[in-house]
Amino acid sequence: MARVMIVEDAELMRMAIRDTLFKHGHEVVAEVADEEEAVEIYLEVKPDLVLMNIMLPDNVPENMNWKSLLSKFLIIDHEAKMAMFSSLGQQILITESLKIGSMGFIVNPFEPGMLNVIRKIAEPN
Repeated sequence: MARVMIVEDAELMRMAIRDTLFKHGHEVVAEVADEEEAVEIYLEVKPDLVLMNIMLPDNVPENMNWKSLLSKFLIIDHEAKMAMFSSLGQQILITESLKIGSMGFIVNPFEPGMLNVIRKIAEPN
């Protein structure tokens, strides 16, 4: 099963994602609420997949928004496997995240979409 890192500022959302992952046999190796820590923790735990919320708070500076953070992950590790998630299924967000390098996009409700993305991206064939 996959080793997953969750990047999400809302504790209740992290808990819901963690519970869903555990229920299906995946391991959550890190939960990060602060985007500034995300890259550092990623380097420490080297997850199979990072699930990251695409809608970060409006007060986040432009250099620390989801686009910048996704790019940073891919710069430090060209083999990083990233999937974005959002309660908004706007096509522009999906297209933009895939252009930057996300390997998948999950729209709430997460199950079974999240499990399909994990299976496709992170689990060995």
